[in-house]
Amino acid sequence: MNTGLRITVFAAALAATFGTAYGVGSSVGEISPKTDSAAHDQHADTSHGEHGGAAQEPAAPPGGLQISDAGYTLDLGTPVVEAGRTTQLRFAVRKDASGQALTDYQLEHTKELHLIIASRDLTSFRHLHPSRAADGTWSTPVALPAAGAYRVFADFAPRGGDGLTLGADLVATGAYTPAPLPAPSTTATVDGYEVRFQGELTPARASELTLTVTRQGKPVRDLQPYLGAYGHLVALRSGDLAYLHVHPNGEPGDGKTQPGPGVSFTATAPSAGTYRLFLDFKHDGKVRTAAFTVRTDAAAKQPDASATDATAPQETQSGHAH
Repeated sequence: MNTGLRITVFAAALAATFGTAYGVGSSVGEISPKTDSAAHDQHADTSHGEHGGAAQEPAAPPGGLQISDAGYTLDLGTPVVEAGRTTQLRFAVRKDASGQALTDYQLEHTKELHLIIASRDLTSFRHLHPSRAADGTWSTPVALPAAGAYRVFADFAPRGGDGLTLGADLVATGAYTPAPLPAPSTTATVDGYEVRFQGELTPARASELTLTVTRQGKPVRDLQPYLGAYGHLVALRSGDLAYLHVHPNGEPGDGKTQPGPGVSFTATAPSAGTYRLFLDFKHDGKVRTAAFTVRTDAAAKQPDASATDATAPQETQSGHAH
């Protein structure tokens, strides 16, 4: 392999650790889900004043672009891992005022903290649930499949506070081969399941998205609850990896939400562009992830429904820790 494609480990690590340690991402507009639960709105609030009223405040940046926000900082203690080898990833959420690690979290979808790891080229995805020690240090085993640059997202809510998503850079060492973003598609296959995407992300306007799960051509009508829902959707904007953890409309046991085959979400894209969507769903006791590439600009025509995302990465099928 061309040595020009090899990562310079410590240079990349230093850039990830010091160059972005307390950096703030570009303010490029907000992604905000519209769900039935007010808790979901804490992740992205787009209400900055009434129409016709006083001048609106500048929109907050989307989640995940900042390592520090609202008095908290993501302290990634393991900024470098070796590709293909299981490593114990350690981190803490620290209070800026004292430097102490946060230990008092509120449950969000049955967990104190959701950890997302995605490669910068959006071909690799992990949705993990680490363990917290009494001193506030979190840890989880991670095995990243390929060398390259990754982004770590900590999605949580301090006790009595609003939900936050903080982000930090992570480097996986080894021989690096760039991968193109998978082409837009309305279907994805994973472990013999086919998931069909319906709807259209629209910049600055809420829209409904429905993801329908089938297996061997038959609708799956017995999806199992996973983290208190029949599906979880993470959207990442290509380029800066602006983050949105969208939750579905309705929940198990509410008397109206069916366990499949369709799982619906309401979401707003912050801007025109290309997004990578990752749907987690549980069936037959196993969590699987289906991945889609979607363009939001009005001029971009969505692909034919017969197109299949054959490039959905193998690693997205097993990127969970329970």
